[in-house]
Amino acid sequence: MIGVHPAWLPASAFRSVGSRRVRVIGDGPVVATVRAEVEAATAEHGGALVDDGPADLELVCAPEDGETDPEAFVAGRAGTTTVVRAIDGVGLLYGFHHLVRQGEAAFTGEALPRRHAPRQPIRMLDHWDNVDVHPVMGQVERGYAGGSIFYADGAVRADLSRARAYARLLGSIGVNRVGLNNVNVGRTEARLLTDLLPDVARLAEVFRPHGIKVHLSVSFAAPITLGGLPTADPLDPAVRDWWARTTADVYAAIPDFGGYVVKADSEGQPGPFAYGRDHADGANALARALAPFGGTVFWRAFVYDHRQDWRDRSTDRARAAYDHFAPLDGAFDPNVVVQVKAGPLDFQVREPLSPVIAAMPRTRLAVEFQVTQEYTGQQKHVCHLVPQWREMLDFAPWGEGEPTVADVAAGRAAAPAGGVVAVSNVGDDPFWTGHPLAQANLFGFGRLTWDERLAPEAVLDEWIGLTFPGDPTVREALHELMDGSWLTYERYTTPLGVGFMVQPGHHYGPSVDGYEYSPWGTYHFADRDGVGVDRTCATGTGYTGQYPPPWRDRYESVGTCPDELLLFFHHVPYDHVLRSGTTVIQHIYDTHFAGHEEVRRMAATWARLEGRVPSEVFDRVTELLAEQLRCATEWRDQVNTYFWRKSGVPDAHGRAIR
Repeated sequence: MIGVHPAWLPASAFRSVGSRRVRVIGDGPVVATVRAEVEAATAEHGGALVDDGPADLELVCAPEDGETDPEAFVAGRAGTTTVVRAIDGVGLLYGFHHLVRQGEAAFTGEALPRRHAPRQPIRMLDHWDNVDVHPVMGQVERGYAGGSIFYADGAVRADLSRARAYARLLGSIGVNRVGLNNVNVGRTEARLLTDLLPDVARLAEVFRPHGIKVHLSVSFAAPITLGGLPTADPLDPAVRDWWARTTADVYAAIPDFGGYVVKADSEGQPGPFAYGRDHADGANALARALAPFGGTVFWRAFVYDHRQDWRDRSTDRARAAYDHFAPLDGAFDPNVVVQVKAGPLDFQVREPLSPVIAAMPRTRLAVEFQVTQEYTGQQKHVCHLVPQWREMLDFAPWGEGEPTVADVAAGRAAAPAGGVVAVSNVGDDPFWTGHPLAQANLFGFGRLTWDERLAPEAVLDEWIGLTFPGDPTVREALHELMDGSWLTYERYTTPLGVGFMVQPGHHYGPSVDGYEYSPWGTYHFADRDGVGVDRTCATGTGYTGQYPPPWRDRYESVGTCPDELLLFFHHVPYDHVLRSGTTVIQHIYDTHFAGHEEVRRMAATWARLEGRVPSEVFDRVTELLAEQLRCATEWRDQVNTYFWRKSGVPDAHGRAIR
């Protein structure tokens, strides 16, 4: 029986801290967490937690002149003592784990005091966990690592030890908020807001010692389904009163409650459109109930028509979020954060950045990623996503030298501060994420949202050093296997930004036409002459016009559109020549053969690590790499065969395509 894997916090990760004399100064629940970590580490590695006398490490929580950020800390070393100072327990916790990641380097030589603070104010994970097991989506929607660590048998778990271990993992990487339930709110899940609230308070107690606030996903229709009102109209006084009274009850039970997460008017979820209201009306009704308590409503901008006519090429799902939300800029209350998917469609392996991010300078925005690998291998495939997120956060919507997506989210551009949110990839699997190497995505989300300037390779190196310490051969092999795995996945799946081509419903494995004649609006429009979606203003859906210059013009022209997004923005002939000098059709063939071979090499690289990593980890990853190679073979053969039959153009290298 495999025990619960410690992820990046094995006892060995604390050796440098735990082998020394450590003093902890300060009070409060999070300082108590730091003290408990030190006690455990020193007991394991022979150091001591001391109250007086000389110390090798001092962790001090106390007021500091000029410091106002409770999450900031100052770390430095003078003489023989390393010192971390913070004005709040959560800053001290982050400083402590900063030292853990540094290892012996934190206790070597001189280091001037340096201030560290998160560059994003909100670093949040949303769980799509259901209290009841959904008949189609299971207990965790788009979850690929088993059941919920929060819920079992229709209720919050009696034993919350896994949730406590999870809160510890998140606190160590700086995540400061967690959404506890699915944005598609079911009947039982809705009751977390009312009669099941005592159990939510139990979960809040689990996360509080690690500096993490909890949020609930709520149904817009709750005044009807829970309150017995005849309407959920956000402008109805009785509806507003119901939200105010209900929210007051929540804060009476959980004084540090973070607020609500809402998916409305999307994929069948109720919303303000039913009453002729807009999304600012809906969001503000909840925001005003939360405002007296300092709470926030995260209002998702994932709103589109999922009953499109696939015959009508003028409709475009990619346009929807901008069309609905950009006209409302400035209409949202200050405690509303509009939560925008990073791409305009749905967490694809390659998408342009959502134009909404540049279109709402008077609105708090949170950029949403997906740590759970719905469209990137479902934690059966190695796909290290930190390079993708770094690329997205670095994107400059107004051109080079202008503010980036990370700047917009952090409030360093025109818009007030929002943050970064992602869908969690955790379940009750012993390895937390199903695939042991998918833990790197969870770790990387926390580190990159703390500081988006960190190099993805450096973040991965931190994770490897903590999780598989002490063996340079393992470190080298994991970099070889994981650094480029996102691009490998892209090569053997969907080409040049076209997206989807997955099995409908569960979204695993290839189905080139799976959504092509469906109402969901995810099309590639391949025919005998070419492939891609015309989203130009001149001849297509007009989507390119949603971007500011210079991207509006770059995307509009085939000549300047980046090749990796060409088929997202343009319908081109198969013989269109890319900047690489190859044609679109030959690029499709070449990348799918190359991606498949890269997976074969990944499996061989991992095989060399037998005996160097724990056997249970080796066996699980070996099994999953075999599945990844099988699936990559299927992708290669189905995509290449499809486009050979469509185009009639053979592979220039004469490889077998059946």
